[in-house]
Amino acid sequence: MTGSNVEEINAYREAEERLRESDRRNRALVNALPDLIFRYSGQGVYIDAVIKDENRLTEAGRELHRNGRLIGSTITEVLSPELSSKVMDGITRVLDTGKLHVIEYCYPVSGRVCHHEARMVPSGLDEVMSIVRDVTDRKNTEEALKASEERYREILATIEEGYYEADLAGNITYCNDAACRLFGGYSKAEIIGASYNKLYKDPDLAFKTFHNVFKTGKPERGLILEMVRKDGSIGFGEISISLSKDKNGRVTGFKGIGKDVTERIEYEKRLEYLSLHDQLTGIYNRAYFETELERLAKSRGYPISIISADLDGLKLVNDTLGHDAGDRMLISCANVLSDSLRDSDILARVGGDEFSAILPRTDTSTGESILKRIREKIDRYNRENKDLPIGISLGVATAESGGGSLKALFKRADDTMYRDKLHHSSSSRGKIVKSLLAALSERDYIADGHASRLENLCRALGERVGLPPLRLTDLALLTQVHDLGKVGVPDHIIFKPDTLSEEEWDIMQGHPEKGYRLAASSPELAGIAELILKHHEHWDGNGYPLGLKETEIPIECRIFAIADAYDAMTNKRPYNSAKMSEEAIKELEAHAGRQFDPNLVPLFISVLNEANKQQTTDN
Repeated sequence: MTGSNVEEINAYREAEERLRESDRRNRALVNALPDLIFRYSGQGVYIDAVIKDENRLTEAGRELHRNGRLIGSTITEVLSPELSSKVMDGITRVLDTGKLHVIEYCYPVSGRVCHHEARMVPSGLDEVMSIVRDVTDRKNTEEALKASEERYREILATIEEGYYEADLAGNITYCNDAACRLFGGYSKAEIIGASYNKLYKDPDLAFKTFHNVFKTGKPERGLILEMVRKDGSIGFGEISISLSKDKNGRVTGFKGIGKDVTERIEYEKRLEYLSLHDQLTGIYNRAYFETELERLAKSRGYPISIISADLDGLKLVNDTLGHDAGDRMLISCANVLSDSLRDSDILARVGGDEFSAILPRTDTSTGESILKRIREKIDRYNRENKDLPIGISLGVATAESGGGSLKALFKRADDTMYRDKLHHSSSSRGKIVKSLLAALSERDYIADGHASRLENLCRALGERVGLPPLRLTDLALLTQVHDLGKVGVPDHIIFKPDTLSEEEWDIMQGHPEKGYRLAASSPELAGIAELILKHHEHWDGNGYPLGLKETEIPIECRIFAIADAYDAMTNKRPYNSAKMSEEAIKELEAHAGRQFDPNLVPLFISVLNEANKQQTTDN
């Protein structure tokens, strides 16, 4: 044997040994894998198989493997028709493309469904190798995760808080139904894909917040942002923002929750408004006024002037016409003052009928000119509103420089105002009374000529009993204004044709006292205020409002009572038809000693008879 032949034999042996070593390594690698390994022919015949656990085979596969007949069997003999079709399709695809192909399938193993993943690659001209791995645990985990995500989405769909997700550009990628309500009526289709620029009134603030969360990684909670609703109105949302990350920890966008706090914010604003404003007039209240006094005392707003104003006659109106009328006067007063001041001035209601205004950077001359403007506005208002005129007492004081307390300045303005009140408050009340008398006359609730007939009857009886001229004048004036207090009685009571209810009668019986207060406040009527108060008292003490009897009642009121009753009976009223004079006289005689002075009734009848005789003679 030549040396070259020996070398060839040695090389061949070494190659065989390397091949056997490679095969051992491959076998060791295959044996180390937990997977099932199969080799198929292009026709789907099992060529080889590495099976660690035959329990992982199908029932038919286990039977064939135990009998040593798996190799050489076809996949249709081992697998179900549906599964064998899927595997055969994979074999064909791998042989056609020469590339890896992965299929997934499941079948029952030992009473439970197992999921498998088959990775198929070409292993020869007409062979395919398939590594089959049990992926049941992975599938179960994935399905559990999917179920968890579905439950999570269901929870998000049903919670009251709005939930949203956005990409890094701030575009909404997901939201629940509550978020649609939060953003004011948009549908999901309208919100998803929309930018925060569309949803927030201040997109710059929203951008800064999103950017800060992205930069710091720290979530933002409890942020109040104004939202633009679909209808264009503005609402308030309390928003939280945090980062969204993928499973590798990479930031992918933003997520958060929000709730509509519009009602809460508006309520808080309302509370703040009420804490600083007078609820009736809408201007500032005393608390705010005093806070501004302290603030401006340390400011550079000097010279500072303060105007003090007081509404004249408010108590009179409240007592006679009711608090609704008084409230209207207060509102009118606030409006006149507000219209007279500048935007920089601070007007407040500092008491029941008291107002005050702080005028920054206002010297004495300017303060006086503003006071003049207020008085001009009052005159104009009263010309246009004669039914209930207003009178305002005014005072102003000025501090040219700082250093002192503005509360002391307020006191000086108040003192000036009270001096002004002494000069004209009675005149203001007189104007109110005159306007009320005019209103009473316009209501015309009694028969035409009642006042003049009543005056003639009272004067005739007054002269018969010998009243002096001054008291006759008072008696005549009483006939004109005795029902002054009825301006505060509603029309439905005055004009009611039926008997008054107990409540309505109580209201009606209050008119003498109201008339008394009105008359007492008027210089022209103060002298007969007592007569107005007592003109419904009865001789026997059963009248009102004081229950006086007999001579405790002024004679003017006793005369008036007889004449008024006679005229009421002989002329039509809402509550009765007219009587003949003879019938009325009989009624007077029947009530003499009870309702009427028994000494005056005969005298009044004689006055009537004389007047009738004189009328007959004249005719």
